[in-house]
Amino acid sequence: MEYEILKLEIADGIAIVTISRPMAMNALNTRFFNEMDDMILKLNNLPDVKVMIITGEGKAFVAGADIAEMVVKNQGEGSDFSRLGQNTFRNLEKMEIPVIAAINGFALGGGLELAMGCDFRIASTKAKFGQPEVNLGLIPGFAATQRLSRLVGLADALYLLMTADMINAQEALRIGLVQKVFEPEVLLEETMKIAKTIAAKGPRAVTLIKVVTRKGMEMDFEQGCELESMEFGSLFGKGNEGEIGMQAFLKKEQPKW
Repeated sequence: MEYEILKLEIADGIAIVTISRPMAMNALNTRFFNEMDDMILKLNNLPDVKVMIITGEGKAFVAGADIAEMVVKNQGEGSDFSRLGQNTFRNLEKMEIPVIAAINGFALGGGLELAMGCDFRIASTKAKFGQPEVNLGLIPGFAATQRLSRLVGLADALYLLMTADMINAQEALRIGLVQKVFEPEVLLEETMKIAKTIAAKGPRAVTLIKVVTRKGMEMDFEQGCELESMEFGSLFGKGNEGEIGMQAFLKKEQPKW
């Protein structure tokens, strides 16, 4: 696919995907979702890529969904557009590699929903966050009603969803919506450092941490523990990643994954 909205750079096992619709504040439209689905498929098939970073070009990470596209939709088309976005962000969650949102500016509406579909979020001090859909007489359509409460708790989620309050990076950090905050000029550099730290770890172990932790959120505690035990054991044995890592530790060497 020819990309009109997404830009891709790959360096040191890290894929940086930049959303580039700066004149529209990177607003999400049907073209974006089709391109992102294709990008996910592409990166899933590149074994040398260990981590994915998503960021935005200009003043916004993503300032929301494209209202000019949405305003002409009927009820059925509105539901279909919601499902399109939900499916894309679910595909993002299901990627084997970690996905990090580097939030450079406004992450509003669909932009915050995109960020929540990533595994964790690193923010600029200039970033702003919110779910302003109720201002338009709408509710979120790309799973904010499901993900936000799981990330920050029910009360904070309902407050943000019902008031459409826009919060800054420090408040987002306080409630657990983002994990780190950096000055704008070093945001991508610091996010790359985090990505490289992860990329240096056992790749299968990193994948299993993502899979087991995410699946565990959908299971009861005992089922989650059993899944952990099974996947813990899968890393043992001759030639497997755990054996390589433990042998390297005993020999005081760096493991060769």
